[in-house]
Parts: sequence; structure tokens; C-alpha cells
Amino acid sequence: MRTPLVRWSLLSVSLALALTSCAKGTGGGTSATPSAGQFNPSATYQGTISVMGFGATDEIGSTRVDLAKKALGGADIKLIEGDLDIQQFLSSVAAGDPPDIVYANRDQIGTFASRGAIIPLTSCIKGEQIDTSMYDKGALGQVTFGQEVWAIPEFNQVQITMANGDLLKQAGLTIDDVNGSSWDKITAAAGKLYKAPGGKLQVIGYDSKLPEFLPLWAKANGADLLSADGKKAQLNSPQVVKALEFAVGIYDAQGGFAKVKALRDSADFFGKGNQFAKDELGAMPMEQWYVNVLNDVSPKAPLVFDTFRTPQGQPLAYSSGSAWAIPKGSKNAAAACRFAKTMTLVDTWKAAAQVRVDKRKAEGKPFTGILTGNVQADAEIEKMLTSGGPVWDAGVKAFYEANKHTFSLPANPADKEFKTAWQDAVNRVLNGQDKAQPALDKAQRDAQAALDKAWAGWTKRTN
Repeated sequence: MRTPLVRWSLLSVSLALALTSCAKGTGGGTSATPSAGQFNPSATYQGTISVMGFGATDEIGSTRVDLAKKALGGADIKLIEGDLDIQQFLSSVAAGDPPDIVYANRDQIGTFASRGAIIPLTSCIKGEQIDTSMYDKGALGQVTFGQEVWAIPEFNQVQITMANGDLLKQAGLTIDDVNGSSWDKITAAAGKLYKAPGGKLQVIGYDSKLPEFLPLWAKANGADLLSADGKKAQLNSPQVVKALEFAVGIYDAQGGFAKVKALRDSADFFGKGNQFAKDELGAMPMEQWYVNVLNDVSPKAPLVFDTFRTPQGQPLAYSSGSAWAIPKGSKNAAAACRFAKTMTLVDTWKAAAQVRVDKRKAEGKPFTGILTGNVQADAEIEKMLTSGGPVWDAGVKAFYEANKHTFSLPANPADKEFKTAWQDAVNRVLNGQDKAQPALDKAQRDAQAALDKAWAGWTKRTN
């Protein structure tokens, strides 16, 4: 399952200013936050709790929502479906009428916390007796800011290498040529797989998946885009520059990013006409949920899989996911805490997985797993896997292995601005507007300025 897309607008900046004036000390300063005594694991709740940004559109979501409702002991759940609209959310908090709980990308939590839009969950976790050791450490780290947990994480997205086995074989290649273990081999493979008769691109040899996967390429080259404490941007280091030059160079060798993107965007990504089924793509790193999509719509496509690997041959994945956060001013914070807890419990995940297992069995399809963000649940669900044959079993094996070798960017109070800085830099290079070094130099200046300002604001509000 993919994380929700999060929309920002220019108006969000002015709304955030309003929030900071009414949310002083949400990290432990002057604003009142719920105490542990307000969260009781045996309490029952009435009325209705509102949930923004989450739609129970499949059995994994709907099964868990049903169990969460049962755990509340009588309260109804109102889902405000659709992508989380940041403008709407911040506006509702500023107006004192927020939803009771929101579903957001984990890389937004630091920004929400710094702007006073959500409350720390220290009391929620203590009062509801939530065992945070069950959560993936990286996922929990993404929602831990200012030495407090600000959201309950769920789901993990990790990348693996996906390739068209027929195209590889025709070019005299194997998955080892495109799994990342040798950048020189990827460059060579892209050239052999790429097809553009008469200058018209017909087959993308290799898609390095920019701009979104720059952190993955940089980490594979030994670089972190952000310091471990979330305070220092490291966007223009030689390792990051080299990683960007390499990944962009893959596109340049195939006629440029514009041509690759045009062919990529013309494909029926979620349907039978996807690039692998139509022999229009040699290989790419991609999130594991796409294995489930491909198995569902193109079960006979000639796929081969491996983890994404570093030049040293080690598995590596850039993890991301979703999280449950309680807004400042939530009128039902205790019920919201119970909801988040129940949605992410081991037994809840297992129950949802079993519903999917049964559904897939009825359809004559394998159950290919879920990465929940809960390590105990992942271990239990892995035991429930059903075979889809050697090809698909290899894909599932690859993403479970990848999930053991992840990294993520630390939470910080300028999450949005930091991400915008490096993505804008990548896009300028992809579009031919700039070279890697000057683009990343500018990104470094912009990102560091945003971090310095945000951290100064955080310190002022919490001291």
C-alpha cells in the first residue's frame, strides 16, 4: 500500500504562522497537552471520532477500521477520505476545530510538530500502554522529534530491483547487471537494453527513478543527505554529486529525461499495459508494493527480482511510510490514541492479512505479503505467505530482505522545505537547467537556511 500524497499550498505558510502563535510549547512548553491519566486502556468511548486522510478502500484498511471501532467500545468512526490536504488540516487546527486524528506521510511529522499542529504522544503511549518496541526502529525514528514520539507509524515502503527477464536474456545480461552492485554494469546494461529506432524511444533500458530516489543513490555511494540529528544539510558532498551525476547520466544516455518520462508516463502503470508486460522497460528500482500490482494484473510477465544493492553488494532500501498523529485541539484525543494503537497492533495486522489471504485464495492468486511498519506483525504475516511460483516468490523474498536493510531521513522541523530543496535541484539537472554541482550547492544553501530557521523557531517555542 502506498503512502498518501500530501498537498501543500502557499497559503499553508500564513496558516502556519497563525498556528505558532496559539501552540506555544507543544513540545513540552506552556501549552497544555493530555496527561497519561487521560488515556486508559480499559476505557470505552462514545460519540464519533473523525479521521482525516485515510480511506478504508481495501480489506487491509477496512478490517483494521472495524477492529478499531470495536476497541473504542461504542464510538463511531467518521473517515474524511482522500489525500491529506495540508491547507485544510492547518486551517482546521488554527480555527480550533481539527479532526480527531490525521493520517500523514512520516516525512511530514517533524514539520507538523514544529508548527504546533500536533501533540506529542508521550502520554498517549504511556496511558494506553503501547509497546513501541513492536514498531520498526527506522519508522519510529521518522516520527520521533525533540526526544518525543509525535505519531504512531504504520506501513513500510522499500525499494527492490525489478527487471524484464526476457529483455535481459536477449541482451546477454542477468539481474546482477542491474541490481546496483556495479554502477558501470548498470550504465552498460542501460545501453544494451535501450531501444530507440529512428530516434523514437521504444524501450527504456534502465530507469534510475529520479527525482524521488536520490536519497537511495546517495546512500549507496556512502552519503546521507541530512545529519543524524536533523540539523545539518549534506546535499552537496562529493558523494551526493557523483550519485546525481550517475543517475542523471543514465537518462542522458537514453535520449534525455524528457523522452524517458514521456514513455514512462504513457504506460498503463497499474494495468495490464504496464511497461514490464509490454517489454518497454529493462529494469528499475521500485517500491515493493508494485510486486503485488504486477502479480495481480500481469501474472505471466517475465519479471525477475533482487534487492537493490550497494556497490559492495549489500542490500539497501530507503524506507518511508505513513503515521497517525493527533492534532492540537483534538476533542477526542484519548479515543484517537486508542484508534491509532488498535490500527497498528500485531493481532490487527494479522486479522487484516488473513482477510486478504482468503480473498486471494478465492481469486486463485497468491498472498504476497504486507510490510506493516510493525516488526512483530511482519514476522507473523511472513508465515502466512502463499506461493505464486518461483518468479513471484523471489520478488517477495527480495522485499522482505530489503526491509531488514533500510535507512530513512531523520525527522526535522523543516521536513517539507528540505525535501523541496533537494528535489528542485534534481529537477533542474534533469531538465538541463543546471549541472549537478551548482544545483546541489544551491540546494545546500536553501536547505540549511530552512533548517536553521526552523530549529531556531523550535528552540524558542520549547524553552
